Amino acid sequence: MASVEQLHRRDGVNLVQLEADIASVRSGSSIASIALPDYVEHTAGVTRVGALSAEAVIRDYESAAKEIEAMGAELIDAAQKCEALTAQVHDAIAFMRETAAGYREEGRKIFKRIEECALFTEDVRKTCEEVKRRMVEGSVGPSSVEVLEPQEPELSGIAAKVSMNEIR
Repeated sequence: MASVEQLHRRDGVNLVQLEADIASVRSGSSIASIALPDYVEHTAGVTRVGALSAEAVIRDYESAAKEIEAMGAELIDAAQKCEALTAQVHDAIAFMRETAAGYREEGRKIFKRIEECALFTEDVRKTCEEVKRRMVEGSVGPSSVEVLEPQEPELSGIAAKVSMNEIR
């Protein structure tokens, strides 16, 4: 406050000239011609310099308030983008889970198929050994002229399910 009082006491300041300079810059001559925000109005009897100073200050505050609101709008936009991204992330996670489940199912099928092939191979090996054994017994027996009656070997596992037609 001391600086304001000193301003009024100085001889070099011409308040009339200051008011005239401000009025020449401002469009319109009346205080009421400048649109003010709805939440303020000039007080009756205020000096022209006081009214112009108050208008300048309120315009700065209003400008800052509008900038703050604009930041709020940007924040809302950013939040909406985050929500959309979050939804995309949830979709991606669901897709990954479905893909992982599909891989597990495919792995289970391949695992089962490999074990079935291993059992089939073991059945084929046993059948070959059985045939080889019978061939050896048939040639060493009392009569090599005898025709051995073909016997169906007992097969197990996948070999029991496969027909001779499928092998040929």
